[in-house]
Amino acid sequence: MRNSDEAKGAASPVQSVDRAINVLELLARSGEAGITEIADELGVHKSTASRLVAALEARNLVEQLGERGKYAIGFGIVRLAGAATGRMDLARLGTQTCQSLADSLGETVNIAVADGGIAINISQAVGTASVAAQNWTGRRTPLHATSSGKVLLAFMNGGERRKVLHRRLEEFTPRTLTTPDELTAELERIVDDGYAACFEEFELGLHAVAVPIYGNGGEVIAAMSASGPSYRLSRQRIRQLVRPMTAAAAELSGQLGHFPG
Repeated sequence: MRNSDEAKGAASPVQSVDRAINVLELLARSGEAGITEIADELGVHKSTASRLVAALEARNLVEQLGERGKYAIGFGIVRLAGAATGRMDLARLGTQTCQSLADSLGETVNIAVADGGIAINISQAVGTASVAAQNWTGRRTPLHATSSGKVLLAFMNGGERRKVLHRRLEEFTPRTLTTPDELTAELERIVDDGYAACFEEFELGLHAVAVPIYGNGGEVIAAMSASGPSYRLSRQRIRQLVRPMTAAAAELSGQLGHFPG
């Protein structure tokens, strides 16, 4: 039996989200549906269904088909699906690239993406020299104190970067850079050089180097890093790793649709 909002009160935000998902699932299943069908599916009054569909239409998640009054999935869904597909492709292809590079370098190789002001590692492969490497997959790490994070921060848009740089930044070791001026200068160098290095800035005894990975729009979507103990991954060794890492990142970027002009 249909329950009207007038009888039960306004829908809660969670209930509205649940109804919106039900609308999208109905349209995905049926191809198209009118307001009456949508209202019947949700068990709400037609005026409630109309408001919900109007909100989805404003975000291009649904669209009206001509003048027939029926609705179908909109191109906004394609945009969202494309973003999810890109992330999944990055994780799948990145795992293969990480393993190949780890085998070649002998070091632990990771791929990280920016996620809400931090970096999150989505792929890892352990090289032959890494006997007892940590598992970084799924771990959230700071942008300002890791090589991957610095790459993501360096190529981030100005507004997002300023938000990170002007909040309180944790000092993980005595070598961690925490002042905006120091970090800004470091990030400018990273953009010019095309790579970032960290020397015991996140953990004492740990060195790392990272390079950018590009998406099909030419934007930096991830960072690839190699890390290891400071006694093995010296500053000279770090400089030697930049070229093969950049080549591997360029190949992965090409698989993701980025072809520099």
